[in-house]
Amino acid sequence: MSEKSRITLGLIGTGRIGRLHAEHLRFRLPAADLRVVTDLDRNSAQACADRCGIPRVAADHREILADRDLQAVVVCSPTDTHADIIEAAAAAGKHVFCEKPIEVNLQRIDRVLSAVAHAGVLLQIGFNRRFDANFQRIRKAVKEGEIGTPHQVHIISRDPAPPPVEYIRQSGGIFLDMTIHDFDMARFLIGSEVEEVYATGGVRIDAAIGEAGDLDTATILLKFADGTVGIVENSRQAVYGYDQRVEVFGSKGSIQAGNNYPNTCRIAGAGGVGRDLPLNFFMDRYTQSYLDEMAQFLEAIATDGPSPVSGVDARVPVVMARAACRSVQENRPVRLAEIEAEGASG
Repeated sequence: MSEKSRITLGLIGTGRIGRLHAEHLRFRLPAADLRVVTDLDRNSAQACADRCGIPRVAADHREILADRDLQAVVVCSPTDTHADIIEAAAAAGKHVFCEKPIEVNLQRIDRVLSAVAHAGVLLQIGFNRRFDANFQRIRKAVKEGEIGTPHQVHIISRDPAPPPVEYIRQSGGIFLDMTIHDFDMARFLIGSEVEEVYATGGVRIDAAIGEAGDLDTATILLKFADGTVGIVENSRQAVYGYDQRVEVFGSKGSIQAGNNYPNTCRIAGAGGVGRDLPLNFFMDRYTQSYLDEMAQFLEAIATDGPSPVSGVDARVPVVMARAACRSVQENRPVRLAEIEAEGASG
């Protein structure tokens, strides 16, 4: 690929996920030309640049957005900066890949999406699980009718260990920082919108999480517009590793995706038959999906194609998360239309 045909990018935020994207853009995606990074922690940005051979470290994101040679930006900064950066990037005529969520305030999200549409730039949100090969296969089976009409979808998503309580205090809680991926997956897999959410949960792992105002264990019932019923199970601690499973059951059968393992070996002995534990972290479980989502972002820019994960795809899971929070607070099913009406009125 010639230098002229490569997509020029800057990266904002060199934390854990920012470093992963930087490595992919520099070493595994020939279509990308990552030229500059920045972070509030200058040492972090410099270390990322040194590791990946990135030519420049910018003083801040404004320097990156002012660079006319850059076609796109990858936003991996803290959540509370996303909306402002996306709007500024759109005004600068740059395509944007942004980690989820855009924002938690629906009116603010709508202003961001309006700015993106007005500027005519591409916005892709980082719901990477859509690009996982297992979940892609489930979506194909549903879309092509292999299992008939979907009746139920069951999503299990459990982390190996809770995040720091300091993170939980500013994350928005389990529904916005964890279940939001499952809300997106539910829409993606079934291809229908969710109309109602009924959530319950508790604090079963660490009392400090409850003291921070959050849950560490949750179950959510979803009612889809097409009649499908969904169940999402979340836990912030599965002692056996990162637990990511999905089943869709339909009129002609079912399709399931299990956990990923570091190997396919099984050990048999007098004490029983077993295998090694599943992959223990999302960076291991979803490495390929992170690579594939970025490859599709670059392809969409190059071909002037639609966003693989649009701003609407970013907005709806936030509505679902807010409905889940309300459901727990009021111990009742909550229709998404209620949350939309409140969002419209501020």
